Amino acid sequence: MENFSLILAIVVVTALAFDFTNGFHDTANAMATTISTGALKPKVAVAMSAVLNLVGAFLSVEVANTISKGLVDESGIRPEVIFAALVGAILWNLLTWLVGLPSSSSHALMGGLIGAAVASAGFGSVHGDVLVTKVLIPAIAAPLVAGLAAMFATRLTYRLGRKADGKASEKGYRAGQIASAGLVSLAHGTNDAQKTMGIITLALVAGGSLAPDSDPPMWVILSAGIAIAMGTYLGGWRIIRTMGKGLTDLQPQQGFAAQTSAATVILASSHLGFSLSTTHSVSGSVMGAGLGRKGGVVRWSTATRMFIAWGLTLPAAALVAALAEWVCGFGDWGTALVAVFLVVSSAAIWKISRREVVDHTNVNDHDGADEEPAGVVTTAMAAVTPPPAGTVTEDLSATISAPAPTDPAVPPAKTTV
Repeated sequence: MENFSLILAIVVVTALAFDFTNGFHDTANAMATTISTGALKPKVAVAMSAVLNLVGAFLSVEVANTISKGLVDESGIRPEVIFAALVGAILWNLLTWLVGLPSSSSHALMGGLIGAAVASAGFGSVHGDVLVTKVLIPAIAAPLVAGLAAMFATRLTYRLGRKADGKASEKGYRAGQIASAGLVSLAHGTNDAQKTMGIITLALVAGGSLAPDSDPPMWVILSAGIAIAMGTYLGGWRIIRTMGKGLTDLQPQQGFAAQTSAATVILASSHLGFSLSTTHSVSGSVMGAGLGRKGGVVRWSTATRMFIAWGLTLPAAALVAALAEWVCGFGDWGTALVAVFLVVSSAAIWKISRREVVDHTNVNDHDGADEEPAGVVTTAMAAVTPPPAGTVTEDLSATISAPAPTDPAVPPAKTTV
């Protein structure tokens, strides 16, 4: 560790700060549906998610190795480059958190790393095959696979529970939601915490403190796990509101189907070393669950804003990181200027967020003005989806018990005894 310079220490601290923002930015992935359906109280949900994120950080290092060894050329990377990459990723995380959009922290980090690497060493420093096969293709496939799985799981769930007692069934699915939410949190730790491990490992290699092709040291794994757990416990309430109430209205059956589908996709990708976006997976599964229930409505205006944010994440983070790397190139004063800019910008975003506070006390409040009519896609999917259990019986009972309509122009018939 004799080569652990000041700039390297700054990079490690900044990486852990990114990991912290990743935690509160992505808490919604695991707990939004559980909170929105009332399966868990908000503070209990985020505490449970924090603990499981920490546990998940120790289960694998495959994704960390993809970041540290595969995406960019280690030999052409300086610690300043990684610092600039983290600046781009943190600012994008904070901006999307401010507006309540569930964008991908993973893609923000990778976009920042790509932009800073290109600004420093040219396009040849980025391994295009790894970018396509382990980043871009999973980014497109994950929400589609998770969404389809959640949609069919929701249909199956309602079909199997058609004759079940409504209250007992709902209680069982709430318990299932808690278990599946825990699985998503564990999966999030195995995937997202590792990205910070990978970026710190890359910085240690670039700074000469670690041999090339090394796995993350234990202190890196531990610190990354603690940072993401602390961020998760803080709770990204703005994004939890969007994910839990802004995209669609979920019942416990749908929440269980959505979380189980997302967890399966995330854990499979972690095993394969894909740097998958948990946000994409969970958002896709939530929309799929919304389409899977008859009468369910996906709010496509919110979904469209979210899709735009997804598309902008990589290039926006890359552009900010490239500019930061250009300023860092002027020497120590340039690096100090970028650090000051990061702190001031972060403080300004936090201050703006205080104008309208969203926390555990109002996270489930939903303004009816945001409601929108079912669109073409939702209507078409709902038409071929079986109704929830008890719906037919309730509708029939309501029809039988309802009084017959009367015409005010015709007097009621007299009854003779």
